[in-house]
Amino acid sequence: MLRTSLLIAALSAAALTSACAPVVGQNGFQAIDAKPTDIVAGTDTKQTVLTRLGTPSTTSTFERDNVWYYISQVTEKYTYNRAQVTQRSVTEITFTDAGLVSEVRTLGLEDGQRLAMNDRETPTRGRQLTILEQLLGNVGRGQLPRTDEDSPGPQRR
Repeated sequence: MLRTSLLIAALSAAALTSACAPVVGQNGFQAIDAKPTDIVAGTDTKQTVLTRLGTPSTTSTFERDNVWYYISQVTEKYTYNRAQVTQRSVTEITFTDAGLVSEVRTLGLEDGQRLAMNDRETPTRGRQLTILEQLLGNVGRGQLPRTDEDSPGPQRR
């Protein structure tokens, strides 16, 4: 009897603790053979970076094709909560106009900045419809059957 109750207690404790394990997701760039930090400034070119790392996650909007970004992040999600970013890595590779690597920077989660989004809305013209007006607004507005006079075609004079 004691063994059975201990077994049930151990199984229920294992079931409860396994429900607390997070679901871990890894998104973005995944380094396979070479890491972005292996790129050496002054010796590597755009072509060598492309063959080692592959296509970048994104490129700079303002510096045309001279700055490449390789972005990856790890998220953890517990049961019904939102996923939380636990680790982020952004590698910024800057090229000269000749195509040589001039700088390699690695940024982490602590380098990011939080932006406060503006939640104000622009008002639209017109009036607000009530729920009843929205539901019953199209009742009686059925399309009438088409006749030959309604169909588009050559204009009659």
